[in-house]
Amino acid sequence: MADIATEILIPTTRGPARAHLTLPPATLPRAALVLGHGAGGGIGASDLQTARRAALSAGVAVALIEQPYRVAGRRSAAPAAQLDEAWVTVVEHLRAVELEGVPLITGGRSSGARVACRTAAVTGAVAVLCLAFPLLPPTRAGAPRPAASRLSELDAVTVPTLVIQGVRDRFGMPPEARGRSVVAIAGDHALKSDATALGQAVTRWLEAVLEPSARTSGSRSSRSGR
Repeated sequence: MADIATEILIPTTRGPARAHLTLPPATLPRAALVLGHGAGGGIGASDLQTARRAALSAGVAVALIEQPYRVAGRRSAAPAAQLDEAWVTVVEHLRAVELEGVPLITGGRSSGARVACRTAAVTGAVAVLCLAFPLLPPTRAGAPRPAASRLSELDAVTVPTLVIQGVRDRFGMPPEARGRSVVAIAGDHALKSDATALGQAVTRWLEAVLEPSARTSGSRSSRSGR
């Protein structure tokens, strides 16, 4: 039986965003994974769909978010500040209504991963999943690679982070760091070449991230019941 997503229109100051929320087969989800799309793509991207299936199999609810510019039918991405603003509004809505009381993991692919990193502290994410993080700005063919990178956005995240990157990604390979794991898999920026490896990486990481959360939650429940 195919998973059925519930579509939720969420008002933001930049126009309505759309959340596609799917609950796992279990009655209560262990956590929720909220994922954003890339700048020029949508929620149908193969890596987002693979991550979605892996999370659902692990008992995690998944919300795939369409930014307001995509809901409005535009392909050109909005400025970063507008993306962040709309994203925070969407996450706050989901946390208060559909996903109330559930540990929240945020993330996305490419531009969506950057948004999740920049807003991780504000949204209260317990972890961040980055698919094809665009470490280096794009360049024209034959032009030298610029020295600037987006590593500071990754470094600013203080919760457990997983980056899954294609070994041939033209936007570079982020380094590992304390609290940040990097899994290199076959393929380029699209992450289409090895869905199995991608799904396995997401599953292993979710289990590692959620196990400590489960212990902490259980401990708190025991204390509150005394």
